[in-house]
Amino acid sequence: MHKLVQIVRFESARKLPKVPEGHPCGNVYGLAFKLEVHVEGKVDPETGFVIDFGHIESAIKPTYDLIDHNYLNDIKGLENPTSEVLVEWIWNNLYRHFNNEWNFDKNQNKICNLVKLVLWENEVSRVEFKGN
Repeated sequence: MHKLVQIVRFESARKLPKVPEGHPCGNVYGLAFKLEVHVEGKVDPETGFVIDFGHIESAIKPTYDLIDHNYLNDIKGLENPTSEVLVEWIWNNLYRHFNNEWNFDKNQNKICNLVKLVLWENEVSRVEFKGN
């Protein structure tokens, strides 16, 4: 089994409405996030790939377009966009795209599985999520 990791960077603004009064995250602020998308699968002996990274990028794009350069609090499901909430929300959006036709071979076997997301707020703080 091979593990592939696609990294996506996006910038978003947010505020955390449930922090105690006076907490700095109660104000609007921006973050340059880094998202690691981890997938696993077997190498196709014909192509030498598990999956083309371009397919992974295409699966991520609809979610990326919703969150990049946007105010997260205005997105349904992200009214309290902590990194823990955000990474699970991203998982739920991506998981649907990993069940589309691009991820099945000619015998209808799944090519790769989404196994983990790692969301970095900065170079020292991250959240990992492995699905439901």
